[in-house]
Amino acid sequence: MATRRSAGPDPGRIAVALEVPRGAIVDTLLAQGGHVFALNPKPLDRFRDRHTVAGAQDDRRDAFVLADALRTDRGAFRRLAPEDARVVHLRELSRMHEELGQEHRRLSNRLREQLWRFSPQALARCEAADEPGLGRLLALAPTPAQGQRVRPATVRARLARHRIRRLTAAEVLAARRAPSVTVAAGTVEAATEHISVLLPRRQLGQAQLARCARRLDALLAALAAPADGDGREQRDVTILRSLPGVGRVVAATMLAEASQPLAAREYQTVRTQAGVAPVTRQSGKSRHVAMRRSCHPRLRSARFHWARTSLQHDAHRRAHYERLRGRHRHARALRGVADRLLSVLVAMLTAGTLYDPSRRQAIAA
Repeated sequence: MATRRSAGPDPGRIAVALEVPRGAIVDTLLAQGGHVFALNPKPLDRFRDRHTVAGAQDDRRDAFVLADALRTDRGAFRRLAPEDARVVHLRELSRMHEELGQEHRRLSNRLREQLWRFSPQALARCEAADEPGLGRLLALAPTPAQGQRVRPATVRARLARHRIRRLTAAEVLAARRAPSVTVAAGTVEAATEHISVLLPRRQLGQAQLARCARRLDALLAALAAPADGDGREQRDVTILRSLPGVGRVVAATMLAEASQPLAAREYQTVRTQAGVAPVTRQSGKSRHVAMRRSCHPRLRSARFHWARTSLQHDAHRRAHYERLRGRHRHARALRGVADRLLSVLVAMLTAGTLYDPSRRQAIAA
């Protein structure tokens, strides 16, 4: 409100500098037509040293430092712009998908721990205890004693109902009827009680994870559809998904977390936020190049899996990795592959073309 009163009838006269580049305040300022600039807390600390060397810090002083730095060093700030509502929705869905996946893994690990206490043979066909069908089979016969009384027809019907084709009824019954380990009195009852609490939570998480994945697919398809009056032949999501190794999760993360630099075709910004750009420290004849650790954690994870998966689907990426692997370790070689993929992506976005491996083959020939 104070900003609106200062701007009068023209909010565009006011430039606002702040640290957190999101939230209701930012959305309100952008909706009213204000100019909003964001600054990382680390350079803000450096700008604070201009005005005091005692290390004093308070909100009023920081507001003055931000305003003064925006006046003198606008190039250090990042200008914010209103985002597409679908991108905001995509970001929330992709983060929720990651949270649900982490919760599913935690519950699977706890289920595995309880099974390992009294019935390790139940994990013979699924050591990680993360398959969706394991919970349904355990609900049928949670203890080895109950597994002895289950009929093959019942197991066969349960496998068919849930479309579990990797296992047969004979294999499931053999695992459940195998000799169990000797445990202390009360262990089976206690672990079974714990499993009866874990299974419903795990099944609910699986259903929510599957529903979130379907919503991600639908939203990516909506973003890929050409808008009315849009002269572009290919949308950004279509170009991104044409690259090898890009699936649902990688595409959603890249488009959601790096929407602005990708829209501006800023290769250096994207590679910096993804943790690909190295950090060079040079003084005199000494020069040291290290991995960038200050970056966006979700973008770092996405580009790691993108580079790793691309090795399995593209011979050129695999050859590039092998060349780098001859000089560097595995993680450094993967960062080199990811850097090349980001360079290709930005070039494709600029040209508006899809990935075509035959063009590289023709150039090499």
